[in-house]
Amino acid sequence: MHATVETESSQRGRGRGLGLGLALLSALAFGGSGVAAKPLIAAGLEPLHVTWLRSAGAALVMLPLAWRHRALLRRRPALLAGFGLLAVAGVQAFYFAALSRIPVGVALLIEYLAPALVLGWVRFVQRRPVSRAAAAGAVLAVGGLACVVEVWAGLSFDVFGLALALGAACCQVGYFVLSDHGGDGDGDDATHPLGVIAYGLLFGALVLTVVARPWTMDWSVLVGTADMDGTGVPAVLLLAWLVLMATVLAYLTGVISIRRLSPQVAGVVACLEAVIATVLAWVLLGEHLSAPQIIGGVVVLIGAFIAQSTTPKPPRDVASQHDGEAHPEAVLPAGAAGTPGP
Repeated sequence: MHATVETESSQRGRGRGLGLGLALLSALAFGGSGVAAKPLIAAGLEPLHVTWLRSAGAALVMLPLAWRHRALLRRRPALLAGFGLLAVAGVQAFYFAALSRIPVGVALLIEYLAPALVLGWVRFVQRRPVSRAAAAGAVLAVGGLACVVEVWAGLSFDVFGLALALGAACCQVGYFVLSDHGGDGDGDDATHPLGVIAYGLLFGALVLTVVARPWTMDWSVLVGTADMDGTGVPAVLLLAWLVLMATVLAYLTGVISIRRLSPQVAGVVACLEAVIATVLAWVLLGEHLSAPQIIGGVVVLIGAFIAQSTTPKPPRDVASQHDGEAHPEAVLPAGAAGTPGP
């Protein structure tokens, strides 16, 4: 029995380590989108057009996988539509709409209230236990983000703009919750992450087509070059980075990490995206990085480290296999707070 428990514990530990690595890779990929998108916008593309190119290009890349997992359309249509509407189209549309009314830092900070909202969803809607580590990590991460985006530099109280940014945060909550919910289907094909992402990008691209109206875009920008801190870079190369790395890779690693870590833990780790975006903008675009931003980045790192120390609770059917539930606490270290999967 003890050997079995140790084996299962080590397997969970390896799976958790892989999930954390994928969450960090996802934050890096998402965080790298800004340094590619900003030169394209400066070259003459509208922000919504860049967003549409990113989503539509990723949808085309994932099209063969969508065909391979076409059974998902019949088995989980609501999951696919929700993922596309919230996780792909909703976050970006609400965020860009908020930027038209409030400063970038304020909009970004409100959007990244999502980890705290995820904790509230898990605790009060799903009625699952939330660990103190995850809660403390979320508080630290949000506080650190306030420094990273220097929210005080352009504080605005445009009520409608703040509501739009909060809409982006709620859509991001949908991304974490739906990514986790996608792992509870029957059979591998029913909820395979590749299929969920492929159809989510397709649905999202369709929604964004209506919002962005790409037929009004200046397509000639894509055959030219864009300026990146004084260096001319082919626009198509920046677009390829946005599609392949900042979208396809980012969503793939993000969804898998959420299923391995739980939404509340992965959500706090995802706060590193804002830190990574700020650092990359400093290195690649020559943007200034102040002392408060550096301190805020360190605080976010500390918050993410504390949150990821949470140990997920094993499923009940796993615990029940050990001596008729005689010692269920043996499966977890003493004092571990549960953040169970779906």
